[in-house]
Amino acid sequence: MLVSPQRLERPWLGRIEPSPIETSGPYDPACYLCPGNARAGTARNPTYATTFVFDNDYPALTPWAASEPANPESRIPNPDRDLLPPGLLAARAEAGICRVVCFSPRHDVSVPRMTVEELGQVVDVWVDQFGELGALPWVAHVQIFENRGAAMGASNLHPHCQIWASATIPGVPEREQLSLGDHCSARGSCLLCDYLAAERDHSDRVVCANDLFTAVVPFWAVWPFEMLVVSNRHATGLDELLAAERLALADILKRVTTRYDNLFEAPCPYSMGFHQRPTDGRPHAEWHLHAHFYPPVLRSATVNKFMVGYELLATPQRDLTAEIAATRLREVGEVHYRDRATTT
Repeated sequence: MLVSPQRLERPWLGRIEPSPIETSGPYDPACYLCPGNARAGTARNPTYATTFVFDNDYPALTPWAASEPANPESRIPNPDRDLLPPGLLAARAEAGICRVVCFSPRHDVSVPRMTVEELGQVVDVWVDQFGELGALPWVAHVQIFENRGAAMGASNLHPHCQIWASATIPGVPEREQLSLGDHCSARGSCLLCDYLAAERDHSDRVVCANDLFTAVVPFWAVWPFEMLVVSNRHATGLDELLAAERLALADILKRVTTRYDNLFEAPCPYSMGFHQRPTDGRPHAEWHLHAHFYPPVLRSATVNKFMVGYELLATPQRDLTAEIAATRLREVGEVHYRDRATTT
């Protein structure tokens, strides 16, 4: 990781993003996620009152892909196929299930604008979905993630997330699996338990915490205001959280996202996702539940960080230190900027 805080002083004549869109009104008749509305396909949403889960109408993964034959090289058009060493190229079908979780019937809320109790209901849905999908004998990984904002490719402003369950463990959690397993084998302890203890001892990168969860700008952060949310108690997945821990997770998610919005007093785009133990039938005691937050913002709500050039070809580069980022996130406070007029 290359850290170059002096680069924040350079003049900026590059791309300026449009100002983030603020939703207005609790119901949008054109939104395909609002209660009672027709979706993009032929289905219609029920008039749901809390959360709502449905199978994605345009899934990236399908469960019937497992029945398709494996096709090493055979489907890749290549007139020189006979010249390739056997096994150089390979392709196979990947089975999966894709679902959408609407956080609320209200179109005009987001995670930082929901109550802890409302977010607790969302956490309960995540727990149920992880258990249901992970129990399928062919599912090895359940990925829960939220893309917020147009800058992160969100196609709808209604508060929602996605859950993709896959037959194999994807690349990023697979690399985490290797690191967690190696650390456990070498030291007999949990990598994230040890890391969290070190961060809490020094606190320079800790942004906020409650009794059960801690949010830090990780030492290895790539994005300027990246955060890692870690359970204080060793738990391998969402399904191991006690009732109090589920509410504590809701609390820390609200606090983290409120700080993001307060950075530039605008709805902050981000991608967030949970990493937890694989569901391949093994115990995976080395795993430790955590969530990654990746916001693209850098200088303002309209000037983003771009991963290009040196980052793509050599190594990631940060424009401010993790400690500076954590300090700025601590300083913005946890009263949402839209509520400050009513609290002062």
